[in-house]
Amino acid sequence: MSQIHATAIAIDEQGILLRGASGAGKSDLALRLIEQGAQLISDDRVDLTLKGNDVFADAPVPLQGLLEVRHLGILKLQNLGATPLKLVVDLTSPEELERMPEDQTVTLEGVELPLLRLNPFEASAPAKLSLGLALKLGHIERVE
Repeated sequence: MSQIHATAIAIDEQGILLRGASGAGKSDLALRLIEQGAQLISDDRVDLTLKGNDVFADAPVPLQGLLEVRHLGILKLQNLGATPLKLVVDLTSPEELERMPEDQTVTLEGVELPLLRLNPFEASAPAKLSLGLALKLGHIERVE
C-alpha cells in the first residue's frame, strides 16, 4: 500500500485518480464531477492498494468523506469506499497539452493504467474526462 497526494472520484463505480500539484484544480474538478453524479472516493490524499490485478483507491480514515471546497471550507460528503482505478488524469496547464495526444499509460503499484492529461479549469474538463474514461474503457472509439 502507498499513499499519494491526489484526489479520487468514481463515475459509474469506475475509479479515476486526479493528480497535480497543490492548487492544480483536483478538488475543483472533483466537485464539478460530483455535481454531475460522480462519487467522491478521497480528496487530498489517496491510499493505493494492489488487490489481484487491480489498484484500488481509498480514503485514509481521517479524510473519509471530506472535500475541500475553496471559499466554503472542508465539507463532509458521502464517499465511496475502496474502488478499482480505471484511469489516471494528470492536471496541467493548457500550454503543456497536445492537441492530438498519443495514448499514454502510467504504472501504479505495478499495474499499467491509462493516462489522460487535462486542463482542469476549462469548462469542458468534466465532459472531456467522462469521454476519456469511455474511450479508455472501450465504450467509444477514436478515429485515426
